[in-house]
Amino acid sequence: MTEPPPEAAGALRAEVRALADPSRAGRQRAYLRSGLHHLGVTVPELRGCVTRIRRTLGARPAPEVLALAADLWAAPGPGGGPVYEYRWAAVELLVQYARALDATALGPVEGLLRECRTWALVDPLAVHCAGAVALRDPAAGPVLDRWCADPDFWLRRSALLALLPGIRAGRPDTGRLTRYADALVGEREFFVRKALGWVLRETSVRDPRFVTDWLDRHGSRVAPLTRREAVRRLDTR
Repeated sequence: MTEPPPEAAGALRAEVRALADPSRAGRQRAYLRSGLHHLGVTVPELRGCVTRIRRTLGARPAPEVLALAADLWAAPGPGGGPVYEYRWAAVELLVQYARALDATALGPVEGLLRECRTWALVDPLAVHCAGAVALRDPAAGPVLDRWCADPDFWLRRSALLALLPGIRAGRPDTGRLTRYADALVGEREFFVRKALGWVLRETSVRDPRFVTDWLDRHGSRVAPLTRREAVRRLDTR
């Protein structure tokens, strides 16, 4: 794999560490029920750090981007364990460089998704990285299909959320959405039920008939959580 400039990951980690706030770190860790080490950096702060590094690096090929993300993801904290903000920086880097990636990048992305273990990392990686790739590269479709049937519920959630960029752009993959929604209507996992409702809610903005027809077709099989989310933007029901 192509290596990024050796100083890039270290410089980004140092910039993130300089923003550490121990009191906020404790609140953040409790809110996310996280087992990672937290530094207590805010969203705008971390995003700013990644943006500055990206502007310094300029355009980079996918192998370099993936290598830099892997370096950030694996970097240990003071106690030797993973650091939430380093992993978050890896996700943000992949989001900001999503245009440089194609479906072949979804293999490494899948590896990260399996290790995220929290919606706070899964969701941006699924929507703004995997979803952005899927909107441009049809070869991503079979990867999402496999995720939708994966035993890991974070992968199932990711398959659903990766459909959002197409829905929001007015280019929904209606066939894939139908297959996923039908397959997951009996889902027992909270985070998948919530994601299904979220995707249906976004779909209802442009295609309310699709959502009402799907809800009518499945009736009482639809979990109350999914239905509440799905109808939130509908005028009736």
